Amino acid sequence: MTGKERILKTLSHQKADRPPWVPFAGVHAGKLKGYDAIEVLTDANKLHESLLEVHKLYSPDGMPVVFDLQLEAEILGCELQWNKDNPPSIKKHPLADEQSLPCKCLIPTPEAGRLPLVLDVMRRMKKDVGETTALYGLITGPFTLASHLRGSDIFMDMIEEEDYVKELVDFCGEVCMKMTEMFVDAGMDVIAVVDPLISQISTDHFEELISPTFTAVFDFIRSKGALSSFFVCGNATRQIEAMCKTNPDAISIDDNINLADAKKITDKYNITICGNIPLAGIMLFGNQQDNMKAVIGILDAVDHHNLIVSPGCDMPYATPAENTIAAALAVKETEECRTMVENYEKEVVDVVVDIPDYANRKKVLIELFMLNSETCAACTYMLKLVADAQDEYKDYAEYIEYKLTEKGVIPRVKKMGLKNLPAICVDGDIVWVSVIPSKDEFMTTIKEYAAKKK
Repeated sequence: MTGKERILKTLSHQKADRPPWVPFAGVHAGKLKGYDAIEVLTDANKLHESLLEVHKLYSPDGMPVVFDLQLEAEILGCELQWNKDNPPSIKKHPLADEQSLPCKCLIPTPEAGRLPLVLDVMRRMKKDVGETTALYGLITGPFTLASHLRGSDIFMDMIEEEDYVKELVDFCGEVCMKMTEMFVDAGMDVIAVVDPLISQISTDHFEELISPTFTAVFDFIRSKGALSSFFVCGNATRQIEAMCKTNPDAISIDDNINLADAKKITDKYNITICGNIPLAGIMLFGNQQDNMKAVIGILDAVDHHNLIVSPGCDMPYATPAENTIAAALAVKETEECRTMVENYEKEVVDVVVDIPDYANRKKVLIELFMLNSETCAACTYMLKLVADAQDEYKDYAEYIEYKLTEKGVIPRVKKMGLKNLPAICVDGDIVWVSVIPSKDEFMTTIKEYAAKKK
């Protein structure tokens, strides 16, 4: 059975010989050939070369061609901030100052923005490996794309201007359908709708304002003869059932979500679940044995029907290649790897974490614990909320950001008692986890903490 057959069977809910393996190697692909993120996302030859290296080293059953959730946003007028070891982030939101809709003329065409590059590489990869490997076209989900256009004000809009949010999300759904059409024409087998911000809103808001658009997008993908995956980041546990009701072929989750618990729900709807090797603690900072044990733990935790093993999200740029190779081996040669790590125990290093003396600080301390605010949309918007309000609270509060992709942060996260990210702690208290508060709620809370210091 080829990898492509394995993916297509699993996403069609048929029996495969083993769970498929899909490494989400975005800009990390460039690292394998010595290219930075900017080079690999702006040069077709370097992207193609890097993807062939992913295919050679990691032997995937399925693989994405590009992982860039700013591709559509750039075409629609968002200004980007480029990074050498991460995909770009949104620097300027074109609808930040007005509740309006983009012109229909901006809906992407094959000539728009960096699409000629992406479509060219998709066609090359289809020719090179497409007979045996399932190729994924990743598109930005309608709510995250709407947030890119509107900025963090969209969270207040969901309370005060529901009709506007529906209209904006519907427009972004049209963009998703157009991207789907182009990607399927370029040979993509699976369209993954990547919408990390779904984890940051209530289930009621998702069902009332957003889910009809997702259903329409997945129906459209199906009409084009492709399979689909609903890709979410962060602790979207409360959203899993509502996501299933939008009728994707699969749901991809990260390690903020308990895979076994989520699979009980996806199995009820006969939907494939994909995930969820931890990115920072295992793939980036672990070793080969850690990665083997993580994969074996996934395979032991759940039934293998309707299961795809993959990293929890886009792999960090600096992920050691040997760790990903070990994860791939554990998927394919599980019992051999089980024997290799049966006596392995991860060394526990006692790291001293300096916790601030919150009670005796003059200013309130706002601590942001991020997966990576340069790549994780939920983290980006949470950080933006806090940073943008800084002028209003600077006399009595200050903030500090911790990224899970930085060494030494994981012990701090554990010390603070955090189970999921992104999160905001205020003077040592866990206040917001996997939810972005409104500016009014945020400022009211910070003022309350400041009043306690008087």
